[in-house]
Amino acid sequence: MAPVRSRRRGSMGATPAFWLFMGPFLAGLVLFVYLPIAWSFVLSFNRAQNTVQPREFVGLQNYIDLLQPGPFLDSLWTFTIFAAIIVPLTFVLSLLLAVLLNQITVARAFFRSAFFLPTACSYVVASLIWKLSIFNGVRFGLANQVLSLFGVENIAWLSSVNPPWYWLVLATVRLWLQLGFYIILFLAGLQRISPELYEAAYVDGAKAGWQTFRYITLPQLRTTSVAVLLLNLIAAYQAFDEFFNLLSNSSLARPPLVYLYYTAQSNQDYGHGSAGAMILAALIVLVTLGQNRIYGFGRPET
Repeated sequence: MAPVRSRRRGSMGATPAFWLFMGPFLAGLVLFVYLPIAWSFVLSFNRAQNTVQPREFVGLQNYIDLLQPGPFLDSLWTFTIFAAIIVPLTFVLSLLLAVLLNQITVARAFFRSAFFLPTACSYVVASLIWKLSIFNGVRFGLANQVLSLFGVENIAWLSSVNPPWYWLVLATVRLWLQLGFYIILFLAGLQRISPELYEAAYVDGAKAGWQTFRYITLPQLRTTSVAVLLLNLIAAYQAFDEFFNLLSNSSLARPPLVYLYYTAQSNQDYGHGSAGAMILAALIVLVTLGQNRIYGFGRPET
């Protein structure tokens, strides 16, 4: 019985240690995440101009104001365009590069590090480099210097002229920053595929290349693909730094977070800002549930 009592004392002694290590994290999570979310939910039903204290209960009026034709719906349209550009490009390019990197046998670690390093760069720093050096719209900008070699005149990349070249600037900076992260995810998925599947396919007469990629690689990457799509779409919803630093509050392309930032911070309208945040959170939840309905989470690869 003595060993049993010893084990019980050990298990009881683990409880203070657990709270000692997890307590600060849980306290910070409640204080800086859950309480602000709950308070934003309360503010979204109140008039809160120039104060974070509820002044007047207005019910759903803040939500109604935002969902009427106006800048908030325009910001959602901006997101739709951005997501339609960045999500397919990121998915396809990261998958293709991951497949190529998975086949490289020489300097494999170097190439993987080279693709992953941009993810450590700040979005603010990268956006300013894109704006001031590469796509600054003057003759000495890198992009215009390259185009001048082919006789192309200077392009004002971040202006309102047609075609809207600013989408190219926004898409390239986001691709450069996030592509390496999704390449690593696909590489992890590729390394989980058993080589025996490819050997069996070759024995059955399948040709190396598109056939094995379509009927073996893609189905085996189903779970990873769903995760990449979901994370990429949520990241597009949360786009802020590149839009804010490249276009500021321009009506050319203003995603929801930029609109909410100026509404809540510049205009000090915390009621409408909180309501917009709740709408955006609800959209992310609906998109997540929709992808779960279509693709399924946790289902094994077939």
